[in-house]
Amino acid sequence: MSLRAESPWPAAGYSMRWLRFVRHLPNFVRLYWRLFCDARVSIWPKALLVVSLLYLVFPVDFIPDVLPFLGEVDDLVLLIVACRLFMHMCPPHVVQEHVHRIATGE
Repeated sequence: MSLRAESPWPAAGYSMRWLRFVRHLPNFVRLYWRLFCDARVSIWPKALLVVSLLYLVFPVDFIPDVLPFLGEVDDLVLLIVACRLFMHMCPPHVVQEHVHRIATGE
């Protein structure tokens, strides 16, 4: 049993996570760019990232954008999955090295 009082606003936790993500978004972009430019990262994760970004730019979609909600959501889901898979496919020691460099301001 937790001694901490339950928040009357359960969405408050989600909004804090969202704000933290937005605050760190420039660091994420910097990390992805550094990993993309790093020669130690294989061509396959880089190709995955490029293909997913090209999918977002080109007008051909699996689910057309004319559908009110689903058209935009499929693009967002694809981008999130591709970014997570890109990070997963990169060598962990390379990712940690770049995270450390970004955290120290290099």
